[in-house]
Amino acid sequence: MSGERVINAVDAPAATERPDGAPVHGAPVHGTLILAIICVSYFMVILDNSIVFTGLPRIRSDMGFSETGLSWITNAYVLVFGGLLLLGARAGDLFGHRRVFLFSLAVFSLTSLLVGAAQTPWWLIGARALQGVGAAVLAPSALSLLTRSFAEGRARDRAMAAYSAVAGLGAALGLVVGGLVADLVSWRAGFFLNVPIGLLMMAPAMRFLPETERRRGRFDVAGALLATLGSTALVLGIVDAADFGWTAPATLVPLVAGVVMLGSFVGVERRAAQPIVPLRLFASRERGGAYVTRMLYMGAMMGFFFFTAQFVQSVYHWTPLQAGLAFLPMTLVNFVPAVLVPRLIERAGRPPVLLTGVVLTAAGMAWLSRLGPHTPYLTGVALPMVLIGAGQGLTLAPLTSSGVGGIAPEDAGAGSGLVNTVHQIGSALSLSILTAVAAGVSTGHTPADIAARAGTALTGSAVLLALAVLTVLVLIVPARATRHERSL
Repeated sequence: MSGERVINAVDAPAATERPDGAPVHGAPVHGTLILAIICVSYFMVILDNSIVFTGLPRIRSDMGFSETGLSWITNAYVLVFGGLLLLGARAGDLFGHRRVFLFSLAVFSLTSLLVGAAQTPWWLIGARALQGVGAAVLAPSALSLLTRSFAEGRARDRAMAAYSAVAGLGAALGLVVGGLVADLVSWRAGFFLNVPIGLLMMAPAMRFLPETERRRGRFDVAGALLATLGSTALVLGIVDAADFGWTAPATLVPLVAGVVMLGSFVGVERRAAQPIVPLRLFASRERGGAYVTRMLYMGAMMGFFFFTAQFVQSVYHWTPLQAGLAFLPMTLVNFVPAVLVPRLIERAGRPPVLLTGVVLTAAGMAWLSRLGPHTPYLTGVALPMVLIGAGQGLTLAPLTSSGVGGIAPEDAGAGSGLVNTVHQIGSALSLSILTAVAAGVSTGHTPADIAARAGTALTGSAVLLALAVLTVLVLIVPARATRHERSL
């Protein structure tokens, strides 16, 4: 692979930038520092994705959001994040991933300030969308820098395990941090935290991250706009279905528009000289299966965080801090299997580890979906979370590796962007579906109403995970076995 370096947490030569932008080799840099910078920055993005959940009840009361409107605080972020990820990945290919990474850190930090200062619902939703722009550039640049710095094999498996552990821990710890600051200060404080973290990360990133080779080309703006607007239209139609019904014009028009725009997106990508999604990325059965599995899996997890956080606050009458701490069984268990994943993959192979993780998550979600107004925390919430945490710890690293494995150097940015895109778009689409289905059960605010909505939504999450299990069995396991046979 051109320009690729193997880094094993020891000093190794890495690329630094010449005045003309070309890489120069020979400057010593510690691989652990590169991994740490990437992981901390990605942690900030993932943390921000979940930090809002424990503050949702207070945001709703402070700003007067409706039940379905509340989901747009999350959807505005993840839709723009997911829709522009491919363009963000392309920007890294054209301008250099380190340069784009630094720019995105600054944007993400400043827009976090805008979110924390929001005074109206539309200000908050708009600022969250702008924050998604920064995240859309940061996430693929971080993953591209990682894949280019660690050669495929043991070195990259270990790096991916750390990267994926950060994703799992960030999602879970965001709930604790969000609850802590919402309880002791304000829900706004969690967003203000991003400003000093982002600014502090810029100095070591400038010094230690290697610049990647810049490529000639242009942006596929039409493809990026169609992907973003099409996904947004689908989510809008699904959310409107909860308020107006599935046959109402307010529902059907955006749904049809979304399908048409996404269909046009595929057509544009077929004809584009430099598409943001090279369709050859789907030629691998394993990668295609990883994309579908990731959409289903992360959609289920988004519903889990969104509805469980509201359940423990509204049914148990816990504070935001207590609600965040309620996720500790998942957070603590998540870390152990995530650390062990590289060894498990070496011994058993990637598909068995991935399959075990998705099955454990599905079992935990099915157990949790039995929630009711009188469900005890220990046996009804905490113990299912142990299974969910263990499953997520086993799932994310092999799923990410399957999504970026075997991609050519010229497609590294697009491949990294696509992995993150299906992650975010799957989250937004699934959350809108689960919210619409849950709202069809009840729209009241009593503990019984909220418990009924949470139970229904989590049942939907369990169904999504069951489909993810099926996808792994049908696409990823056979594809990996065939690939192994050909290598013998």
